[in-house]
Amino acid sequence: MPKRRKKLPEPRIATIDDMAHDGRGIAHVEGKTVFIHRALPGEEVLFRYCRTRGKFDEGDVLEVIRPSPQRVEPRCAHFGICGGCSLQHLGAEDQIVAKQQRLLDNLRKIGRVEPGMVLPPLTAGSWGYRRKARLGVKYMRRDRVVRVGFRERSSAFLANLQRCEVLHPRIGEHIDALSALVGRLSIKDQVPQIEVAVGDDAQGCASAALVFRHLADLSEADLDLLRDYGRERRLLIFLQSGGPQTIARLWPEEDAVLSYYLPDYDVKMQFRPTDFTQVNAELNQKMLARAIDLLDPQSGERILDLFCGLGNFSLPLARRAGHVVGVEGDAGLVQRARDNALRNGIDNVAFHTADLTGDLGLEPWYGEGFDKMLLDPPRSGAPVVVANPPGPLPKRIVYVSCDPATLARDAGTLVHEQGYRLVSAGVMDMFPHTGHVESIALFELGR
Repeated sequence: MPKRRKKLPEPRIATIDDMAHDGRGIAHVEGKTVFIHRALPGEEVLFRYCRTRGKFDEGDVLEVIRPSPQRVEPRCAHFGICGGCSLQHLGAEDQIVAKQQRLLDNLRKIGRVEPGMVLPPLTAGSWGYRRKARLGVKYMRRDRVVRVGFRERSSAFLANLQRCEVLHPRIGEHIDALSALVGRLSIKDQVPQIEVAVGDDAQGCASAALVFRHLADLSEADLDLLRDYGRERRLLIFLQSGGPQTIARLWPEEDAVLSYYLPDYDVKMQFRPTDFTQVNAELNQKMLARAIDLLDPQSGERILDLFCGLGNFSLPLARRAGHVVGVEGDAGLVQRARDNALRNGIDNVAFHTADLTGDLGLEPWYGEGFDKMLLDPPRSGAPVVVANPPGPLPKRIVYVSCDPATLARDAGTLVHEQGYRLVSAGVMDMFPHTGHVESIALFELGR
């Protein structure tokens, strides 16, 4: 017998007390916490319950009775349905203030540390900024249409998108055309995702690549359709029939690459469409400038760059430092970093592959001695590195983070166990209109 669905409470009126890290408003109804989508602190709203849990409930706004002065009209017609953005109802300037406060709260509560100085937030354009994305694809049999885009909020279903305001315009303005393209394929029900990557071409315009994941063989007619789409829209088209090793270029036939240029350091970075790169090119330029300014590399110094990826930090640092060692766990990214160094004529940098979550004591480069260190780890942070930093201890560490909670945890280790002080910290708006918080912190050895 199927389990009877629990009846939800009737809609209620609530006052929003605070905002959660994912952008939901926090209210308290009869002593129980309720997280309410699309609600801002200070507002009085009528909301409906979406689900009830033991310790908290979840809801969604039906009507804003008393709006916050910070509320703005969302630009995207799909806001509230699509799960890609959660903060479009809050002005961009107020979003970054909230993210800065989240960073400071995490540092204080989790790491038990306070920065000596709060850095001014770094911001860039807040629309059409996203150069990397993985779009879901689904053939809707009942309606006989293909949907392409992001999943609905708190759902496994794809939102019915026509365009995306945060994706780079080369792709974001043509979601409906992508849907129509897949709908013309003979295997339209066997294409689960499209990977998007955008770079800069030689003329300063954005070049873009699409990687079509397919679970069945494409016909010759299908291949012609994809080639024609790439030719007409000046897109690189790739196919992926299995794991990452199966990715192959379909169009154009001659070798074509994605790249981005870092003019302040005269460095051109080539990358593959599924490589990790920073999604926000304009913000990346500003982040590099801040990181290098904080690290202050000198011509005679040795710099260690951990979680270095393609060399996004390593190669610009090598333009200023005496020698740079970059380390990354992905062997493919390490090879691309070496290739990028060679193409840019940079010979004072060395790259190594290593598991930075494992025992680093046996790695030959770890004991070479470094004046300064840069960390740019994934969301899990760098707990192994900060618990066992290379010796002698680098006098200065710049930590770039995509999760303020793990940065705060690692900051606590550096300060309370390794003898560093947190000189400064601040946020960078890499993902406007989302709850994602990118941050940067400077640590110096000694009290």
